[in-house]
Amino acid sequence: MTTDAQFIRGLPKAELHLHIEGSLEPELMFELARRNRITLPFASVEAVRAAYAFSNLQDFLDIYYQGAGVLMTEQDFHDLAVAYFRRVAADGCRHVELFFDPQTHTDRGLPFSVAIDGLLSGMAEAKDSLGVTSKLILCFLRHLDEDAAFATLKAADPYLSQLAAVGLDSSELGHPPSKFARVYQAARARGLKLVAHAGEEGPPEYVWEALDVLGVDRIDHGNRALEDPDLVTRLAGSAMTLTVCPLSNLKLCVVNDLKAHPLKRMLDLGLKATINSDDPAYFGGYLAENWIQTAAALNLGREDLVTLARNSFTGSFLTPAEIAPHLAAIDAYAVAN
Repeated sequence: MTTDAQFIRGLPKAELHLHIEGSLEPELMFELARRNRITLPFASVEAVRAAYAFSNLQDFLDIYYQGAGVLMTEQDFHDLAVAYFRRVAADGCRHVELFFDPQTHTDRGLPFSVAIDGLLSGMAEAKDSLGVTSKLILCFLRHLDEDAAFATLKAADPYLSQLAAVGLDSSELGHPPSKFARVYQAARARGLKLVAHAGEEGPPEYVWEALDVLGVDRIDHGNRALEDPDLVTRLAGSAMTLTVCPLSNLKLCVVNDLKAHPLKRMLDLGLKATINSDDPAYFGGYLAENWIQTAAALNLGREDLVTLARNSFTGSFLTPAEIAPHLAAIDAYAVAN
């Protein structure tokens, strides 16, 4: 019998909540800074890691945007993506739906094409060399205004066939989903799927807005939905996927102890939860580490783990025909191990 950690690493799984800029490890940050002749406000890799002590989401975002400043060329974004895919492939991940924040880069003068072309080439390399498929999700920064989001959506028009969805991230409190109702309507009209961060730090009302005002296909985080029994009933009844990020929640003080994380309760309530890494370079663990630590803290059984793996594919934007072999692989793996 394999250990739980071995079982988890080998279990076929997908990642549905990953900010590619949040996979920028300090070592690569320094390498890109040297490549692009950028002076970092840190003396060493160790100094960067020491700065990763956050008390809330905004603390993290401040250093996240600072780190992203070393990404200057298509090759930088390509290298960032490939480094992430190599790590996640070793975690048993077969498919990724990754977020990127174009406004983080266009607001500092980079053309829209630099980030997306670099990421798309990295994604293509990952499929060819690692067998990991992926889809790209364009996120709007919610602390900026709706006009800025519309400008970003317009810039994305030449790439619509290569985007799966739009999302909503950055500072949640004070920036409800309804702020972006019209741009989400425009994205839907362009044939894109819709996701949004809601209920991480924001209240259950933000989850309701994401569902009823934006019309999302998936909720990112969703922890605070558990405070509203009617919302739980709604989410369970519609089989709405929640992309939960346990180590992120711990690092950002959304939960004080992983043993108090609501993931197991979500499963017990019939919610379609998944496990994801969010911004793994900053939050202390890539995909398998999130699974392993959460499974140990919450005493998740094999049945729970298989359910989470299945949810990660059925909650993806793959077609049913693409999902089917992944589900078969999960079932075969569970029987063999």
